[in-house]
Amino acid sequence: MRLKLALPLQKAWISSLVCLGLAASPVCAKAQQTTTSSTSSTQAAKPKSTNSTKKKQQTAKSTKNSAPKSTADRKAAPAGAPQGNRAVAPKNAKAPAGAKAVVPAANHGKSAAGTAAGVVAAAGGLRSNVVFVQDLNSKAVLYSRNEQVVRPIASITKLMTAVIIVDAKLPMSEVIQITQADVDVVKHSRSRLAVGAKHTRGDLMHLALMSSENRAAHALGRTYPGGMTAFVNAMNAKARELGMAQSTFVEPTGLSSANVSTPRDLVKLLQASASRPAIRFYTTDHQHEVRSAGHPTLFRNTNMLVTNPSWDIKVSKTGFINEAGQCLVMVARINNRDTAIVLLNAEGKGTRIGDAVKIKQMIQSKQVAAVPTEMASLN
Repeated sequence: MRLKLALPLQKAWISSLVCLGLAASPVCAKAQQTTTSSTSSTQAAKPKSTNSTKKKQQTAKSTKNSAPKSTADRKAAPAGAPQGNRAVAPKNAKAPAGAKAVVPAANHGKSAAGTAAGVVAAAGGLRSNVVFVQDLNSKAVLYSRNEQVVRPIASITKLMTAVIIVDAKLPMSEVIQITQADVDVVKHSRSRLAVGAKHTRGDLMHLALMSSENRAAHALGRTYPGGMTAFVNAMNAKARELGMAQSTFVEPTGLSSANVSTPRDLVKLLQASASRPAIRFYTTDHQHEVRSAGHPTLFRNTNMLVTNPSWDIKVSKTGFINEAGQCLVMVARINNRDTAIVLLNAEGKGTRIGDAVKIKQMIQSKQVAAVPTEMASLN
């Protein structure tokens, strides 16, 4: 009876010892970890979303992705880039209105239509409204934009003023006094030549051409034999003599917008100016000092390119009034050939200089070539 009671207790005790031994073994520990992990994942598991819940989550995600980035995350546009626009040139850009005659050298021998197609590629982004480039040796037009437009020419007028003075063979050593009559009452431009100052005719022409001094130019016309009326008549007569059929002059400074011309006419004026040594020297001189009442005043050239050693400029003149815009005309030696460059109505003070540099680079790299006569007349 005693043995029978002890047997169940003995089995229970042995079973407990076995469980304790297994619990201490690695297998049991792994089993416990698996059980714990399973329990934890079961507790952390979320109930399955219904279709309605999924749609809400997708809508919220889409809304989040489409929301604009914060101001801190936005990249700043490059300096000078137009606001609201990307600073990338549009594809298939059209040629500027009136552009005609920039022709890639590779287009030689192709049809006129095929040649005209190269205008945009070779134009190099010229920004002046009126552009005319001509090889003076061959007379071939290298580039033409709005060449038929009759426009105000501002201080380019002073080239004609100088031609009249030189051709009249007036004494350059004669002293001329600046008077109240020489003060600009049209545009009210400033001048560094004081009323009452006395300078030689040669100095006044030097300053009128190099530094575009309006009082100097006006004094030259005022002291011409016969006065201002005779001087203006001489300007228009000289224009007809040079074949400048579409040009008109009303005064010697260029302050009046009634002084008008065309690019082809201005090339003729440039050639006439370049053939007169005094005008060549005065327009390309870097600086000139004059004295008045014992006080020196230094004047500099308005065309910065004349001081650049990489340029060989034969004659040059800048100009500006609101009606004419920024203007520049030059005869420069490029690739051992005399080239006339006419830039009118450029917006921005540096645009005319930038366009001149681009034109020189295109000619030097042979991106432009002589244009056949029939091409030069295409619209």
